[in-house]
Parts: sequence; C-alpha cells; structure tokens
Amino acid sequence: MISIVIPTYNEEQNIERCYENVAFFFKTELPEHKWDIIFIDNCSNDNTRFLIRQIVKKDERVKAIFNARNFGQARSHYYGLLQADGDCAVLLHADLQNPLSTVYEFVQCWKNGAKVVIGIKDSSKENKIIFFLRSCYYKFMSEVSEVEQIEHFSDFELLDRDFLEILKDLDDPTPYLRGIVSEFGFKMEKVHYIQEKRENGKSKANFLTLYDFAMNGITSYTKGVLRLATVLGGLLSLISFVMGIITLVRKIMFWDDFQPGIAAVGVGAFFLLAIILFFEGLMGEYILSINSRLLHRPLVIEEERIGVFYESENDE
Repeated sequence: MISIVIPTYNEEQNIERCYENVAFFFKTELPEHKWDIIFIDNCSNDNTRFLIRQIVKKDERVKAIFNARNFGQARSHYYGLLQADGDCAVLLHADLQNPLSTVYEFVQCWKNGAKVVIGIKDSSKENKIIFFLRSCYYKFMSEVSEVEQIEHFSDFELLDRDFLEILKDLDDPTPYLRGIVSEFGFKMEKVHYIQEKRENGKSKANFLTLYDFAMNGITSYTKGVLRLATVLGGLLSLISFVMGIITLVRKIMFWDDFQPGIAAVGVGAFFLLAIILFFEGLMGEYILSINSRLLHRPLVIEEERIGVFYESENDE
C-alpha cells in the first residue's frame, strides 16, 4: 500500500491533472500496488477545494484534509505525512514538477530494503537565480550543521512506515523535515532527477516563505553560527584593543602632528554596530524557534477531512 501525500495551496489549475497522472501512473507502472492519495490543502482561496471534493466523490482512494488556515508549507507537509495509512508514503507536489518516473525509482529502492528514499535535484528548468541561491544555502548548511545536510533535497521523498512512526513520536511543532531525514540514520537511497518547468500557475514560494524555511533549518541544526558570533566578537575586540594602543602611542609620540580623524572612528563604530545588530537578529531567530517549541501548539488545525482514514485518524 503506497500513500501519495499531495500538499496544495491555490492549485486549481493543477489538481485534476495531478490526480489523473497519479492514477494513470499506478495503473501502468505499479499495477501490483494498492494506493491512495491524501490532499492536504493549506486554506486555498480559489477553486482548489471544490475540485478536490469532486475527485473524492468519484474515487474512494482519494482523501482530503482542509486546514483551518494557512499554517505554512513545512508544517502542512509534515502533518500530511503523519496521516498516511500506507506501508510507505510519498510526498508529491501538485504542480508535478517532480516527475512520477522518479517515484517509480523510489518504489524500487524501497522494495530493495531502503527505509528512506530521497530525490536529489541535479538541475531545474525553473529560475536559475533561485537554484543558485539554494545551492549556496545548502553548502552553507553543510559547513555549519552538526547533522549531514543533503544538497538539493527538497522534500521529494518516499518514507517507510517505520520512519513515519518515528515522525509521529517526535512531536515537533516546527519540523525541519530535510534535517530530520538526515538525522535518524535509517537506510537511505538517493535518486537523482531533473525538475521540470511548472506548466500551470505560479509558485507560492516567495521570499518570506523561503527565508522562514531557511531560518528554521539554521536554528534547528546549527550551533556554529552563534559560536561564530563569539569568535568574531573576540577577534574584533582584540583588533580594537591593538588599534587603540597604536593610536595612543602615535598620539603620544606625535602629539601635535597626529590627527586620528573622525572618519575612521565613524566607520569603525558603524561596522561594529552592524555586526552587533546582525547577531542580535540571529539570536532573535533562535529565541523565536525556542518559543515555538515551548508553546507547543499543534502543527495544523483541521477544518474538515473527507474520505476514509484508518489508523492515523485514531492516532490523531
């Protein structure tokens, strides 16, 4: 039994095509497997929910969860996986930029014993600047994180039932799935693919969404950035002390001729202030992360669920 978890947000142009492609894929490529689809909608304000309802009515293998509001991409994805009833679950985006042929490879790796199978995006037909910035972020995380960070892994994966049970036990209100997958040491396989161009609609991942996602990863899996503040602060203090001694000695030796100048003092002050503000902001991000975990609010609040849910319904 394979569960396909499909998060949605304003995907009215893609929903029917996505469902039809998944159904055709299982009919032709994996006919020996039972399957179901769980749509988890993050409070769409177009016709996405109406179209999902129509699909649920005509196919009992399709289920739906409608969130009460938009709880953010990461939380909605994670919650959808927790509701999966299958022996494994595949997280698939409704725009189908991630090809179903790769899902076939996921399943073959799973049959061969892999508990976690992840898709590695070798290249993308989307915005080259965004792809470059993602590459820089992954390299940065690889350098500063205590846990291995996998470059260009964008939550396109297959997770075995054993791993899904681990996710339930974590009870994390602000999950960073990409780090969690790397952290727990299950047998993992990687499948490389090329991300297709989005055919319909626009991506909902704006700058604020990407920033929030990136900061969640940094605050969840890095200590090095805060330690950098300590090292940099100590280094700047040492440099300032040495420059102060040099300035004092030169002033004593050349009292009438030596003029340190206000410009140098101003530049130094603004530089130090910028460093302080940067790391104060970073510390604020860590505090926000701690606060979210201490409050321990639910991942999402359901407004409605449609279709037949089994074990996960009782668990929740």
